[in-house]
Amino acid sequence: MSFDVEGHLAAVERAVSALERDRRPACSVTLARHFDTSPDDLWDAVTNSERIPRWFLPITGELEPGGRFQLEGNAGGVITACEQRSYFAVTWEFAGDTSWVEGRCAADTEGGARLELTHTMLHSPHWDQYGPGATGIAWELGQLGLALHLTEPDAPRLDEEAFAASPEGKALIRGSAEAWGEAGIAAGEDPTAARTAAQRTAAFYTGESA
Repeated sequence: MSFDVEGHLAAVERAVSALERDRRPACSVTLARHFDTSPDDLWDAVTNSERIPRWFLPITGELEPGGRFQLEGNAGGVITACEQRSYFAVTWEFAGDTSWVEGRCAADTEGGARLELTHTMLHSPHWDQYGPGATGIAWELGQLGLALHLTEPDAPRLDEEAFAASPEGKALIRGSAEAWGEAGIAAGEDPTAARTAAQRTAAFYTGESA
């Protein structure tokens, strides 16, 4: 697979925040991206149970407020809020931990649509070791799959494992990890610790030495 690595990296806006959740220290990663489609089509792609598997993972459950969902081999949770064509919020339950994901869809100034995702989690040793990139890269790969789906709706879903092993995939992951490290520094994290965590995260995703 050949595509513009630098273009895809530049397409993503990244931000990191330190906050509190349930009176406990928490962290969040936010990423936003422009898509060449209408807001209605973008909303349908991220909420329609028949389309989500075409770019992300197979999903089961009741996709409505209060309903539970389960992504195959990944997280499940509860849909806690849904404002048609604009906003959704879910719990993200995985490996015994609960975090929170919010999505916002809107028209953008470039004539297409914009998706902003925020994933908030309680502060943990995992964050200290891997930083925001551990979560940020995963969502960035998801948004890449979404972008490809919206461009070619009938094309096969991106094989993330095969992509991560390709030269283009490794370059994208390394660039994303570095960018998330810099976003953490902009949010006040120690530069040395943030860049070291970014190297660990890139190594984890690519299978290469840090």
